[in-house]
Amino acid sequence: MNYDTVAAISTAQGEGGIGVIRISGDNALQIADKIFNSISGKKVTEMKGYTASFGKIFENGEDIDEAVALVFKAPHSYTGEDVVEFSCHGGLYITKRVLRAVLNAGAAPAQAGEFTKRAFLNGKIDLTEAEAVIDIISAKSRGAARAALCVKEGALRKKIDGVKNDLLSQAAHLSAWADYPEEDIAEVTVDSVIETCDSAIKCLQSLLDSYDCGQTVKKGIDTVIAGRPNVGKSTIMNLLSGYEKSIVTDIPGTTRDIVEDTVTVGDVVLNLSDTAGLRDTDDAVEKIGVDRARKRLEQCGLLLAVFDNSRELDEDDYNLIESAKSVPSIAVINKTDLDNKLDIKYISKNIKYIVYISAINGDGRDDLTKAVEKIAGTQNFNPSEGVLSNERQRIAVKNALDSVIEAKNALEFGMTFDAVTVSIEDAISQLLELTGERTSDEVVDRVFHNFCVGK
Repeated sequence: MNYDTVAAISTAQGEGGIGVIRISGDNALQIADKIFNSISGKKVTEMKGYTASFGKIFENGEDIDEAVALVFKAPHSYTGEDVVEFSCHGGLYITKRVLRAVLNAGAAPAQAGEFTKRAFLNGKIDLTEAEAVIDIISAKSRGAARAALCVKEGALRKKIDGVKNDLLSQAAHLSAWADYPEEDIAEVTVDSVIETCDSAIKCLQSLLDSYDCGQTVKKGIDTVIAGRPNVGKSTIMNLLSGYEKSIVTDIPGTTRDIVEDTVTVGDVVLNLSDTAGLRDTDDAVEKIGVDRARKRLEQCGLLLAVFDNSRELDEDDYNLIESAKSVPSIAVINKTDLDNKLDIKYISKNIKYIVYISAINGDGRDDLTKAVEKIAGTQNFNPSEGVLSNERQRIAVKNALDSVIEAKNALEFGMTFDAVTVSIEDAISQLLELTGERTSDEVVDRVFHNFCVGK
């Protein structure tokens, strides 16, 4: 068995029209030839890169399935190695049977994320671009997918490279000027070093500032829909979900436990929780639901506080308004199709964002979308600028920023250029670890540990 050549199923394992088995490594083409007969009679080893051939997968003289063999020649492939992809019929049995034939022909089973790891090790992508692959796969919204794709295409790497190259040039100039005073090297000035530091600080700080917004787009916001019974919480849940997720009746206390769903509102993913109506009750089961609702309210990232336009505020409403002061909140005034009896002026004094809707008619959803994007800070989100996608990246940028600030402070305090150089080199080291140009095997393994087999 050749451990330089690996194989795995690269499509989701389940029933489907097509299943893809990927082989990558020095002997990928030769292994494919052992189990594939093309109808043209041409061997896989004779095929040019970026060409396909139709034929049959076989083993021990038995045909397994029809398939298309697609060939990529090194270094012009995803992994940078010779790659063959068999597209056969989808299905649990067929794809596993084809994979078994590939493994019996000499390939080793690929580990989780091994194809992308090989792409990184072979210089096809950097570590940030590799991490973007799993973000593309797990994207739950258009904004998350666009952000991940931009990072995969190098948006973040280009930003980091710009800062890193400026710092490298400055560090090289500082070292050369200090080490070779007899040479004709332009003098290093405090102003030039501060200018380099200021430019780096601006870029790195911008990346850090956009991190929370990027995480909101990527992971979504834990959102609670709360209000007293029969204000329309479940109707709003169904409106946002697009189908009847929660039971809607005129009977108070219908929702007794937390009903959950994940929906996309604009470019923001909301991890919604429709909670039991907030009120004092003697019903033991409903009371458990109300207690859970209040606990979830305290932990949420966004509160949709729902009020009935046709009813006056009561004690439960006042308590909800008080709770809304401690978490990001939107007051949702429902049933605007009915006569107004609600003290909206009081609500507006205590909750900044107010949206008027008629959940039963579907009116006001666009206004709710705008309010969600505004409170989430995503209304001006630009994924093409490149965003940090995880805590590993954020820490590296934060450490680099701290080192650059330290270098600038050293200059302003009148310290020697030697001390400044040390801080700048520390910043460079952090940026090299971010992109994977200089990092430990442990970090690399940790990055690819989260990948699925076949990617």
